[in-house]
Amino acid sequence: MKRNVNSLVVALLLGISPAWAQETLEQGSMDHGAMQGGSPPPDARDPHAWSGGQDFGPLPRMRMADEHTFGSLLVDRLEYVESRNNNATAYEIQGWWGRDYDRLVLKAEGEIEGGRLHEAHTELLWGHAIAAYWNTQLGVRHDHGEAPDRTWLAFGIEGLAPYRFKVDITAYVGEQGRSALRLGAEYELLFTQRLILQPRVEANLYGKRDEARDQGSGLSDVTAGLRLRYEIHRQFSPYIGAEWSGLYGGTADFARASGARTDETRWVAGVRAWF
Repeated sequence: MKRNVNSLVVALLLGISPAWAQETLEQGSMDHGAMQGGSPPPDARDPHAWSGGQDFGPLPRMRMADEHTFGSLLVDRLEYVESRNNNATAYEIQGWWGRDYDRLVLKAEGEIEGGRLHEAHTELLWGHAIAAYWNTQLGVRHDHGEAPDRTWLAFGIEGLAPYRFKVDITAYVGEQGRSALRLGAEYELLFTQRLILQPRVEANLYGKRDEARDQGSGLSDVTAGLRLRYEIHRQFSPYIGAEWSGLYGGTADFARASGARTDETRWVAGVRAWF
């Protein structure tokens, strides 16, 4: 009875015969049941199966967003550093080139004191996305400066943890059984859309004593800082801040033996920019 009523309503609305409407409803019901409970056709995942034989012809094929290649350069820190005993220029730069899932990453950071490169770390990595906010990275790191050079194999993970904490964890394996672990985290606290406070902390651990570089085993150093920046433009923002650093374990022993301090507070002023 209900089906008859439905066919009559369809017929009245479309101006067709009730018999034809009844037959159409029955066929639709059977097709719907087959689609819901039956097996999909063997070519259901074939992107060309439903094009009716048509293709792009002489036109180039459209490319999805994750097929395009992009690049970016971030100057995260370019700052003047002043402490009780000396001053320096510090930099931290990160660039990448590639696609959404795979990209080549370059990381470089260091300090220049008295016109000479005091310490620098440069990493060349291949990054691969494993989740919406997380990337794995594999490559090499090279330490250079006034101390003897060191080269490491690097592998790590970086991304955004819950509550938008940026986390960077990288392990290193070097020559002569050396190993290291670097832990970093930072957060951006928005007072306004342009005024941003950035807390940041970093720790370095080494598995083996390295006297040539005045590094002990275990926890070597911890650095924590606050930087307040104002985004004049989204791609350019000056900042000021303060940073505290401390040495621990065998690294602190090396510093005491040379008459250096094991902890210090430094004032910074610089710019952050990206292209």
